[in-house]
Amino acid sequence: MKSADCDILVVPGYTNSGPDHWQSRWQERLSTARRVTQESWDHPEPEAWRDAVIAAVQAASRPAVLVGHSLGVISCLQAAPYLAPGSVAGAFLVALPDVERPDTPAPLRTFAPIPRAPLSFPSVLVTSRTDPYTAYDRAGEFAAAWGAELVDAGESGHLNAESGHGPWPEGLMRFAGFLRTL
Repeated sequence: MKSADCDILVVPGYTNSGPDHWQSRWQERLSTARRVTQESWDHPEPEAWRDAVIAAVQAASRPAVLVGHSLGVISCLQAAPYLAPGSVAGAFLVALPDVERPDTPAPLRTFAPIPRAPLSFPSVLVTSRTDPYTAYDRAGEFAAAWGAELVDAGESGHLNAESGHGPWPEGLMRFAGFLRTL
């Protein structure tokens, strides 16, 4: 699949993805990409975030490819059981936050538990060995439960602009490779 054959739905996490974040840069670069917007980026509500993903997939004119980061990953997972079969071609998920950890800030704990049901579409989970919000092994357990391919991003922090992943060309190449498998 080429990017022109799908609607790329960018699903940011808590506080949105700023202009230097790889999601924002990819959205500008990929003509079929659009952002799934949330009513409140600073006060996330799981049902509202899930419903925004569902609505974006339903509004897509082509098969959707979800590109979730951080809390956006969980929103994609929570939306998955409500999506029509075949409406999502795949999901490229990056930097899952383990909202089940006891040190998770209260507003984000409302997204627990993290779904563990297998996804009905191909997926990739890109995770870092030094992500402050999820242990690498724990991310691997979730990927296995979903049937997702686990991609080791090395020591890359939370894979956001703050960790030096503004343009993130390696991620874009990995995403292009993922699209080719769909």
